[in-house]
Amino acid sequence: MSAFWFRYGVSSLLTAGLLTGVVAPLPQLAPQLAIAQNQDEQTNIRVYDQASPAVVAIIAGNSSGSGSIITPDGLVLTNAHVVQEAAGRSVQVRLPNGDEYTADILGYDPAGQDLAALQIRNARNLPTIQIASPASVRVGQRAFAIGSPFGLETTFTVGIISRIDPRDGTIQTDAAINPGNSGGPLLNSEGQMVGVNTAIFTVGREGGNIGIGFAIPITDVQPFLTAIDQGRGADTAQAGSRLPGAQPPQPVELNGAPIRGALGPDSNMLPGDNSYFNAYSFEGRAGQTVSLDLTSDEFDAYLILIDSNGNSIAQDDDGGAGTDARIVTQLPTNDTYIVLANSFRGGESGRYQLTLRSQPGQSAGQTQRGMILNEQGALRQGDPMLPEDGSLYHEYEFEGRAGQSVTINLESSEFDTYLFLFDNEGTLIDANDDISPGNTNSRLSLQLPYTGSYLVIVNSYDNTGRGRYRLTVEEN
Repeated sequence: MSAFWFRYGVSSLLTAGLLTGVVAPLPQLAPQLAIAQNQDEQTNIRVYDQASPAVVAIIAGNSSGSGSIITPDGLVLTNAHVVQEAAGRSVQVRLPNGDEYTADILGYDPAGQDLAALQIRNARNLPTIQIASPASVRVGQRAFAIGSPFGLETTFTVGIISRIDPRDGTIQTDAAINPGNSGGPLLNSEGQMVGVNTAIFTVGREGGNIGIGFAIPITDVQPFLTAIDQGRGADTAQAGSRLPGAQPPQPVELNGAPIRGALGPDSNMLPGDNSYFNAYSFEGRAGQTVSLDLTSDEFDAYLILIDSNGNSIAQDDDGGAGTDARIVTQLPTNDTYIVLANSFRGGESGRYQLTLRSQPGQSAGQTQRGMILNEQGALRQGDPMLPEDGSLYHEYEFEGRAGQSVTINLESSEFDTYLFLFDNEGTLIDANDDISPGNTNSRLSLQLPYTGSYLVIVNSYDNTGRGRYRLTVEEN
């Protein structure tokens, strides 16, 4: 996360300078490294220059995302979830050159994929993105994503195709994809579209990865475009989250009977560490506080809560008794939420019980005073780390109001804590290391500057920090 570089940038530059001054082999390797770097840079520049003029930013009411122009007269491919909340049947699209157009929603995928097609009004001779042959997509090839993460239009990221799910063809990539990339293209080294970026899966845990991104493959895109061309597009979106190779989540009710299940070969598998998981979905309201408990005597339980777009809301390892997992959190929006009953390590299996509860006395839209966020977790080996010092961190999000007075506490008896608060554009609002001399817990007390979402980063002071913590956000 580049926003953290303010803390470590100077030391990293000093380190780089020392290394280049004392390591003898570096001058000998420099020509070969320079050649390889130049080749990579040239490919990056060529793909960006070729494809970026045809990647649009989409504004659909309170929702935004990205899309690809695929015909000169303005046919745009994007995700259904980007435009499905638009008022009426039209949205605004903006090209990288600043030109803005109105586009009409032609239809959604009748097969239920998270796809939508738009037609830009009065368009002609627009730049386009070429679609790759499905047979050309291979694990290990380079992958490039262009989109508008957090509203930063025509952002370019690079990675590889990490996995192609054998069941549904979903493309997994480590090219950085964030909210706002949805609907944008995943490209190959020829600047051709190999998939439509649609979801992220961000979990911090041993053996797992952070920032895993998923794209709908061209094998699914082509039948959709044929349906649109033949006038068979659906009038309403049927798409939900495209989980990584997962069977559809089982709908459940809050405050229902405990769910008894088992993890094993018949379960889904989480990419990154090949751990088993079963998925459940429930309807939640903005501001609603829920408690989720996963207990097992046969494996180390791990819980993950995500929204309908695959974005992580909360996750926990040992927040319950022993190795049981527990999440208590306030839901940010009205949405269909997905709970993953998971194990801490790959290969673990066994029986479990999952309980989902809604705390009483809350109604939709009601403003709650008191506890806003109450999370328990643990920083462990394998969690995401800051690149400059290797310290571990977890992310949490909450909704706040302009002028609302809050106190954020991060407590741990096992490591020296560090606490950060960012706005929804990734700008640092405040940070704290120690509450007072001799007290290694962290605290922020402030009035929130705007109404919307905020990001809290739970961090350790240095790369030795490991252990359990409790994070709370309370209204004063």
